[in-house]
Amino acid sequence: MRIAVLKELAAGETRVAATPETVKKFIGLGAELAVETGAGVQASISDSDYSAAGAKVGSRADVLKGANIILGIQGPDPKDLSGFADGAWLAAGLNPFGERARVDEYARLGIEALAMEFMPRITRAQSMDILSSQANLAGYKAVLLAANAYGRAFPMMMTAAGTVSAARAFIMGVGVAGLQAIATARRLGAQVSATDVRSATKEQIISLGAKPIFVESVAGIEGEGAGGYATEMSEEYQKAQAELVSAHIAKQDIVITTALIPGRPAPRLISDAQLATMRTGSVIVDMAAESGGNVEGSVSGETKRIHGVTVIGAKNIAALMPADTSALFSRNLFNFLSAFWDKEAGRPILDEEIGNAVRLTQGGKVVHDRLVGQN
Repeated sequence: MRIAVLKELAAGETRVAATPETVKKFIGLGAELAVETGAGVQASISDSDYSAAGAKVGSRADVLKGANIILGIQGPDPKDLSGFADGAWLAAGLNPFGERARVDEYARLGIEALAMEFMPRITRAQSMDILSSQANLAGYKAVLLAANAYGRAFPMMMTAAGTVSAARAFIMGVGVAGLQAIATARRLGAQVSATDVRSATKEQIISLGAKPIFVESVAGIEGEGAGGYATEMSEEYQKAQAELVSAHIAKQDIVITTALIPGRPAPRLISDAQLATMRTGSVIVDMAAESGGNVEGSVSGETKRIHGVTVIGAKNIAALMPADTSALFSRNLFNFLSAFWDKEAGRPILDEEIGNAVRLTQGGKVVHDRLVGQN
């Protein structure tokens, strides 16, 4: 069983899909590890570190030759893949909806593509969930980005020259990233409030010492879809939420937006009119900028000044902390493959529940039910 670890070629991608730690663990299962030269450099992992762990380091062509499993952070360009074994698996974040043509090409090449972001949110798959592991650190980093752009201090400071008021931070969307953002903003000394369409998150917000901001007038709307993901709300709820947010956001110094809906554009949470009500010098970090943005006017990868508000269109925040995010991502991959490792077969054999959830292609066809019939 040969496992290939590729160097990421996407612009701005600094992470790597295996570390010396997971290399050793895969070898312990009986696998042969091959790592592309320079794959871990930006994550502070040298080629010699991989060699010392027992991996073979070489060119992409050498690494892919006879590979049974290919590991990546982002899905590689099919044009850069050749020489792998028939029916090889590709396990990575594949962005199936945004890169549908690439998925079709994987099928044509005979690759069994496994989208790690489709991992079901069930108890036994928690350790395999790349969305959660990467969002956790991204939520932390988003607050630091805001703090760096904010021209004032976060905590209240009492000095002989007078008192500096604490910053007010508002977290919109209380998933994994949002919860970490709340905790980080609190550690930095801000007065923190948060909101979410899922009423069940209210207790989580309170437990972290933040103030929950929720629509109370619209009953019976939970906002939680299958697997714990948020769903789109009714027009009635959206109107009530917009009114509540408009009144609250005008008083905030820092806003972190995290709302995403799998397979759909990010919901619009802050309009241009709402931006205009915020105080000059306020900062917004739009963590959903790559999916269309929660904030009107935000652009992925750009920092803009709109009505005196600094709007940071966050792009691949996880790549800003490659050493830690690579460590977590690589453990997710190991936990996934090792959980199904068959010692007699010398390879992983996926079960139906998780296999069907993550498998996009098989036998030369696109087989995932969320993609079949779509262009």
